[in-house]
Amino acid sequence: MTFRYRRVLRSCCALLAGGLILTGCATDGGNERSDGRPDPSTAATPSGEPAPSPTPTRLGFTADPARAPKTTADAKRLALAVVAGPDSWGPDFVERTPYLSTDDHWPVLGRGCVWEAGVRPSTVLYSVTASSEIPAGSGRGQLRVSSTVTVHRTETAADWEMAETLEEALRCPEQGLRDGERITKLISIGNPFGVGGNFTASDSLGEMGRYHNDAAKDGPNGQKYAWYQSRVGQVTVAAVVKGAPGHTDKEIDSAQVQALVAMIGRAEKLLEAQS
Repeated sequence: MTFRYRRVLRSCCALLAGGLILTGCATDGGNERSDGRPDPSTAATPSGEPAPSPTPTRLGFTADPARAPKTTADAKRLALAVVAGPDSWGPDFVERTPYLSTDDHWPVLGRGCVWEAGVRPSTVLYSVTASSEIPAGSGRGQLRVSSTVTVHRTETAADWEMAETLEEALRCPEQGLRDGERITKLISIGNPFGVGGNFTASDSLGEMGRYHNDAAKDGPNGQKYAWYQSRVGQVTVAAVVKGAPGHTDKEIDSAQVQALVAMIGRAEKLLEAQS
């Protein structure tokens, strides 16, 4: 899994520039093999410039149908093993209270573009959200993040969730979260495997906007809001951040990508066919 983790980290570094997902922001360092000779994937061209790495033609992951969750209990075990806790986000993060969502938690975006409690659809076996934060202090505001793992009955159902998530941003570029919290200027983009630099998941998407918290008094521009989501077989994983004063975009992006990569790797490990 070490090689795969590095490959995923390179490709899925998926930081946002101009509101769109881009890739290729991190490497595992160096361009030599263990025998000291140059790695052919990064060897210099005659002009002295590094040669481009070969582009993957297929996802380096094959699901094993025998390992696919088929019951709510199986799905819950997988989701709890995959979801990103504070350690996955970075050393400064701690659990929020409450930390895990309840078993029946399923938010829906209502017609008024306000998020509200809903009923988990029959196509979903289990879903969990874990909430973490960097507490306010040292001149910085409270940085709140969360990760969600949803285990669907089928890959097709997981595909529909990805499509519906993209549609929500188009339908509601302004969304109400809870009293005193909202998102504005929301945009979204989807990248199936092989499109837009996505070589790490069956499908991926990103949302960008501005987060406003009346209690924080952040002014008219608010703070950074970002949602990254990927699909691995019948499982979707998502990482979301709500920015806060004193936290840079680079810091936030790095933590978010780190959490997403960790979840993709865990999901693949638990679902992939054994060689």
